[in-house]
Amino acid sequence: MKGGMQNLMKQAQQMQRKMAKLQEELAGLEVEATVGGGMVKAVVNGQKRVVGINIDPEVVDPEDIEMLQDLVVAAVNEGLRMAEEKHQEEMGKIVPAGMMGGLGGMF
Repeated sequence: MKGGMQNLMKQAQQMQRKMAKLQEELAGLEVEATVGGGMVKAVVNGQKRVVGINIDPEVVDPEDIEMLQDLVVAAVNEGLRMAEEKHQEEMGKIVPAGMMGGLGGMF
């Protein structure tokens, strides 16, 4: 029993090291989401933070600010979705699928 506990602790420490490395890697990851035929682009990092917004000047119409606002929101949401998807994909390489249910809120 003692050997099993030591093995479990060793596995937990190994997973913790892998998680720290993954967090570091995700910090450097960036995804780009474009909407409106490329008129608005949002850049989101692996920590799910928006790090850039690019707006094509052609889409800026003082008479239709609502459309621009909608495009920005859509680009940001898509970028966040893409970053989350990549985050989950990378986590799946480290944490066994059965464990994610109990750890999901931690990451």
